[in-house]
Amino acid sequence: MAKVELDKEACIGCGACVAACPDNFEMDGDKAKVKNPNPEDVGPSKAAADGCPVNCIKINE
Repeated sequence: MAKVELDKEACIGCGACVAACPDNFEMDGDKAKVKNPNPEDVGPSKAAADGCPVNCIKINE
């Protein structure tokens, strides 16, 4: 099962991940957070990772 990880220290709070994958990312104050670190479908989370300008989202499959 894949695991979605987000480095909160590196996150700049732009919201790109939330826009790309609102089912699995949400804003927590001025930073993003992962709602479900083990989603069944990692496609949308991969799109969020690809769109992250600081590359702070990792998908470990």
